[in-house]
Amino acid sequence: MGTSRATGAHWAASPVVVRAPATSANLGPGFDAVGLALALHDVVEARVTGGGLAMEVSGEGTETAGAGERHLVVRAMRAAFSLLGGQPPGIALRCVNAVPHGRGLGSSAAAIVTGVLAARGLVSDGVTMLTDDGVFRLAVELEGHPDNVAACLAGGLTIAWTAQRGAGGAAVPRLAKLTVLDGICPVVCVPQEVLSTETARRVLPETVPHGDAAANAGRSALLIAGLTSVPEVLFDATEDFLHQRYRAAVMPATADLLRRLRAGGLAAVVSGAGPAVLVLTGPGPKTSPDLVDSIARETGIPWRISPLGVDRYGATLQTAVPGVRP
Repeated sequence: MGTSRATGAHWAASPVVVRAPATSANLGPGFDAVGLALALHDVVEARVTGGGLAMEVSGEGTETAGAGERHLVVRAMRAAFSLLGGQPPGIALRCVNAVPHGRGLGSSAAAIVTGVLAARGLVSDGVTMLTDDGVFRLAVELEGHPDNVAACLAGGLTIAWTAQRGAGGAAVPRLAKLTVLDGICPVVCVPQEVLSTETARRVLPETVPHGDAAANAGRSALLIAGLTSVPEVLFDATEDFLHQRYRAAVMPATADLLRRLRAGGLAAVVSGAGPAVLVLTGPGPKTSPDLVDSIARETGIPWRISPLGVDRYGATLQTAVPGVRP
């Protein structure tokens, strides 16, 4: 997209800061529908300048700093600015990333959400011109699927789906937010290796047996119950029949850790498209993060084990504080 000065937008005088959480999609059986926001965040400070594009990236993904207009945050901002009256004369960005890239923890959703919200925040009447529903629709369009985007925007536990509006009407992404029980602590196991979502999707079959689909539907319903009211069912609730077994060949270390964790009675799943693993732990020694770490060490692979809280609020935007770096 071009970078010419917009004629229909009025720019905010101050920079904005957007904070967006990591997310884990699927959670086992909730394939392409269920997402969970995690207390690990990317932070972007953005401001309008007199011209050009300046970008600084630290933390995860520092190698993307030279991507310029191809950077996902910038592409998301450009798409949003196009809906908000046009492009600003220039943009300066400072990105501080904590969400690992290419591990199945929603880094692309976080980048898209920060870009769209930052652009809206830099237009003085942006909230009126691009509503929250509009932000969600644009972010889903850019991401290609709604599960991570829904959790990143709304926080907590989300269910995302696409609703058809009448015969021949456009498909509209929707989301419902649920409250996760206190005491449930997600633990992520992050390997050094990366895996693209495209590779992970390529190995999935076009069809699955009817019995597997029926079993998965039951587990998906049980998953929601486990996360919101009856956590003792989470081990059974996280059993998947649609995607994890088919992806094992392209992420053997993940499949091995997953097998070991579930053999130990832990509610472990592939996080999103992988290769990270997510464990839903609760109170008691049987499900403690220490047990996750102990089992992961048995693999001989240097997994990075991180107990994380649930982000219950989703992405936030605020005016930058002068002199305070994000």
